[in-house]
Amino acid sequence: MTETTVHQLFTERFRVNHDDLSKALQFQSRNGGQLEQILVRMGALSSEYLPAYYAEVYELPQLDSAQLEPLLDDDEQWQALQEALPESLLRQLMSHDCLPIAVSEAAIRVAVVNPTKPELLEFAAVHQAPELQLVIATDEQYNQLLNRYQQSTNERSDSADLSVLEEDRLRELASEAPTVNLLNNLMAKALRRRASDMHIEPWKGKGRVRYRIDGVLHEADFIPMHMVLPVVTRLKLLSNMDIAEKRRPQDGKIELRIDGLNVDVRVSALPVGEGESVVMRFLLQDSLAYDVKTLGIEHDVEAELLKDIQATSGVILLTGPTGSGKTTSLYSFLSRRNAPDVKIITIEDPVEYQLDGINQVQVQSDIGFTFANALRSVVRQDPDIIMVGEIRDAETAGIALQSALTGHLVFSTLHTNDAASAYTRLLDLGVEEFLLAAAIKVIVGQRLARKLCPHCKAPDAEGEQQYRQMKMQWMQERFGVQPDFHRAVGCDKCAHTGYSGRVALIEYMRCDEELTALLGDAEFLTKARRMNRERGFRNLLEDGVLKAMRGETTLAEVVRVAG
Repeated sequence: MTETTVHQLFTERFRVNHDDLSKALQFQSRNGGQLEQILVRMGALSSEYLPAYYAEVYELPQLDSAQLEPLLDDDEQWQALQEALPESLLRQLMSHDCLPIAVSEAAIRVAVVNPTKPELLEFAAVHQAPELQLVIATDEQYNQLLNRYQQSTNERSDSADLSVLEEDRLRELASEAPTVNLLNNLMAKALRRRASDMHIEPWKGKGRVRYRIDGVLHEADFIPMHMVLPVVTRLKLLSNMDIAEKRRPQDGKIELRIDGLNVDVRVSALPVGEGESVVMRFLLQDSLAYDVKTLGIEHDVEAELLKDIQATSGVILLTGPTGSGKTTSLYSFLSRRNAPDVKIITIEDPVEYQLDGINQVQVQSDIGFTFANALRSVVRQDPDIIMVGEIRDAETAGIALQSALTGHLVFSTLHTNDAASAYTRLLDLGVEEFLLAAAIKVIVGQRLARKLCPHCKAPDAEGEQQYRQMKMQWMQERFGVQPDFHRAVGCDKCAHTGYSGRVALIEYMRCDEELTALLGDAEFLTKARRMNRERGFRNLLEDGVLKAMRGETTLAEVVRVAG
């Protein structure tokens, strides 16, 4: 087929715009490459047309359902097909993205998505007997064949692990330029949009990519299903996971340099219905500065906390769900106390950020080195301050509180809805009331609310009405703040979300004798919250409303986070 005929094929049959074709030809003349692939990357040609294009230009047959369905449904035929080929030849075929669909003495018919790859053409040219006959398959058809092959391999083995053949092929796919470039582009885009996490999930026959920006997930991209497995495999290889293990969750870590930034990436792989869901958490060490002043804590609470963290003993608890900024707050408190005459030891799972001058211990649950076991050893190290990443059980809670009674200042976190609920949570774990009353000095409830983008926020005419419906007018007089409500708009600076960055909503509760005297009361939570308000401290919702009154965030965001 002549070059002119090919160009006509694009414009007349596949509806490529003449201007787009001209641009693609200019790009090809400068940089080389396959014209159809250039058009696909430009968005001028749908990838759905590629099978028909290859079949027409290279005069190759297309795989139809009449050929495919019997092969997918018939176990005996499928096994016979695999057994008819030497394993070394099957390995070679799969390394060139070919899957056999029929074998005879004279020829092997193989399904292939892209017949233009130079290495495939070279392999087909030198492979004389049996002859290779290429049949064009769609991405969907090829994935069906690949899934059927994997299923058959698993059925014939004692375990569901990948065969050596598949492992080798996956490693090759994971190292190819399209996979490397796709993953690098996705991560670079995530960092440019200030994402803290990137999610890759199989969803409705494709890979869905989502970014968590300022605590909220945003759908960012979709990748073809045939690229999901290579991308996931590459992440597993980079993070030292087992690429053959698909039945169990795995965790790993990658150190990368992306867009000029040094990035630590925590990788988690979880088996789901259609494959594996992979989540990457980005840790940008170069941009970290742990300072209490940057957390957005109100001045009255900040003054109290700065006095509290100077204590020599007692427990300071931070409460809130995962992702509420507890670790960042703890690191900020520790940084404030970090000095040559103070020994600080942390026990974490995992150690996410390295802090200069602080001894950080990594929990290793798989070898029995738990929070409780680590805490016992840490106490013998003569520390002044101990941070326990999370209180998860009665043993850890008991040792942490007892350590506070023997001259240590202990920081830790607990998953509860608010500050007062920390008491009931610890009682549920089996901690004695007298130990709670004696050891806990302060409980801080925390959430993170998105801050309004300063470039596009606009006055909110309805904010005053919503504020009155919430019956929060008393805050105006008590805190001397004139309401100035704003709403989210969206611009290029904030990726059209209307928000940029986050601020902490804080509930501060001092745990003195008057409060702990309520322990054992059936209405402890109600009375403790009332007492805290009478002392002039706010709950999470009220602290958020105060920030909304100043125009830092919106009432809708405050209600979403703390309502």
